[in-house]
Amino acid sequence: MAKSGRDLRARDAKRDFGKELLQSVREMKAGQRGRVHKVKAPPIVEARLKSGLSQAQFARLLGVSVRTLQDWEQGRREPSGAAKTLILIAARRPEVLRSLAA
Repeated sequence: MAKSGRDLRARDAKRDFGKELLQSVREMKAGQRGRVHKVKAPPIVEARLKSGLSQAQFARLLGVSVRTLQDWEQGRREPSGAAKTLILIAARRPEVLRSLAA
């Protein structure tokens, strides 16, 4: 059962948040509680990063808006067939896009 606001305030009044925070930092430094999470970037993000281009530059080269590129990178939309081919080229030969951007 959920606690009421009064119950939570009474509980928190007895806590020493500074002490708890310092203890948490000590545990993280000792490796007791810290975790490393690695997130796999979508292929389009990896292609853009390999090319060394900003989102605006990459979007301009692909002929799309920055917003469309962001939607692709965040998985909200899928690129069209032609865009997928350009992204594949960017992933395999990033120097081609860098030369086009120069």
